Order: sequence, then C-alpha cells, then structure tokens
Amino acid sequence: MKTINPADLQPNEFYRFMIGTIGPRPIAFASTVAASGAVNVSPFSFFNIFGYNPPTLVFAPSRNRHGHKKHTLLNLEEVGEVVINIVTYAMVEQMSLASAEFDQGINEFDKAGFTAILSDRVRPPRVAESPAAFECVVKQIIHTGDGPGAGSLVICEVVMAHFHDTIFDAKGAIDPNQLDLIGRMGSDWYCRAHGDALFEVARPQVGIGVDQLPTNIRNSAILSGNDLGKLGSVQTLPIEDEVKAYRESGALTELVNEARNGCQYLPDLLHLRAKQLLSENKVNEAWLTLLATPA
Repeated sequence: MKTINPADLQPNEFYRFMIGTIGPRPIAFASTVAASGAVNVSPFSFFNIFGYNPPTLVFAPSRNRHGHKKHTLLNLEEVGEVVINIVTYAMVEQMSLASAEFDQGINEFDKAGFTAILSDRVRPPRVAESPAAFECVVKQIIHTGDGPGAGSLVICEVVMAHFHDTIFDAKGAIDPNQLDLIGRMGSDWYCRAHGDALFEVARPQVGIGVDQLPTNIRNSAILSGNDLGKLGSVQTLPIEDEVKAYRESGALTELVNEARNGCQYLPDLLHLRAKQLLSENKVNEAWLTLLATPA
C-alpha cells in the first residue's frame, strides 16, 4: 500500500494521483460569453450534478500552471450564464481541440468546428452537435485558492434543457447506448460508456447484509466481493424445505458425482456453480446451491 501525505508533494505531483484514480469523470463542455460578446467553449472534467430541486450542476475551472484564471471563469465573472453541453464519443477529438490554450477572444466553436446555436434563456450559445445541453444561470462561484491548480466551484441552476430525440428508447427513457458518453481518466486516457462497458445493478433493498452470510460463504476463496454483495441483498434465506427440495430435484447430481469421483472438492464445485448463477442474476438459485454445501 502506497500512502501519501499531499503536503509531502508538489500540488501538480499529487494531482496526477488524484486524476489517475478518481474517474471516469463526466465532462462539462461549457460555453460562455464575455461582456464584449466574445464566445468561448471549453471542457472541464471536474463536473457533476449536485441536486435536482432546483436542478443544480457544478463544475470547476482550475487555474493554469501560471496561476491565471481560465477564460471560461473570466467570462462567468462578467456574464453569469453558461451552457453545459454533454460530450459524446463522436465529439471527443473536436472537444479536445477546443481545450487547447487559445488566446482570449478566440472562438473555440470555430477552431474546433462546432456549430453554435442560440439558447432560449441564456446568452451563451449551445453546441448543436451535443445530444444534451443545459442552459444555466450561475448562482455562486467559490474559489478554493489563487495559485496554480486552484479550483473555482461554479454552482449553476438549470433553467432550460435540450435533448436530441435520438437518445431516447421506445419507453421514453434515455438510452446510454444511443447517448455514447465519454469519461475522463488520468493522463491522456478517456473511456467510453457504450456496449460491453455498460452494465446494470439492481437498486438495493434492505437485505441481510454480507455480515450475516454463513462463514463458509463469506470467507469463500471463489466468490468475489460482488458475489457476496448480491447474496447479501436478499431479505431472507431459503428455508430448509426449499433447500431439501432443490437437492432432491437432481440439479446438483452431476456436481455430487464429480466430487465422488475425486475430481474436485464438492464445496468448491458448488461455489463455482453459485458464482455462475450469480453472473446470470439467479440469486435465489445461487443461494439454494450454496446452502447445499456441507458446513
């Protein structure tokens, strides 16, 4: 275990540990305007939703290596409005180009090849290529410091939102495969929320908990922490009559015979079977299998 006190490193050195382990981070592609009317659009991966009544988004432009404020922050101090455009895989290279340190007053919409369209409630334009855009008014800016790398938390309230029809499924819910989001990792790395990278986890109920699992299950060398989490989510264990009926059903005969022939230890075979069942979300059947294991 590598243990580090941030005070023992230069801020930019500890920063690498933070961005390398805290992720994937969603990206706020923030469009702003200066009082002069000059437009800016730039990405920030210190970003997330922080409440929904009222709908609140927060992102944090960090000062550059010289301690200077980013153009986005300077604009927000003049005009407290912003559009947070969501970034997809189809936009990533153009978005990256927009993050370059162009001179103040240069329009990154033009440099990166994005299309600016008028917003309904705020002055900054939104990015037409983004499948979701949130028009916001700035409620508060909190500065965490004034040196290189210091952040400024921009707290925004959403006053209007826009969503492309293509990102919805047949039931009217947003389909993550259609959305095709990206996330920021450390160094030059990104990740893509699409295809096999997506998975579902059922919303938890108040279950028995991992601490209440039988010792031989809780200490299994085969079952993972994720497996134990699924097992601990049930509210009650199968009763003995259910376990007995499952044993007598013949569902475990092949494993029992394999163990009798000396191929493998029966509890290990049952744990392996339960692990497979859990991967298929057959939690009750996994429990029936595990409870057939001799204690």
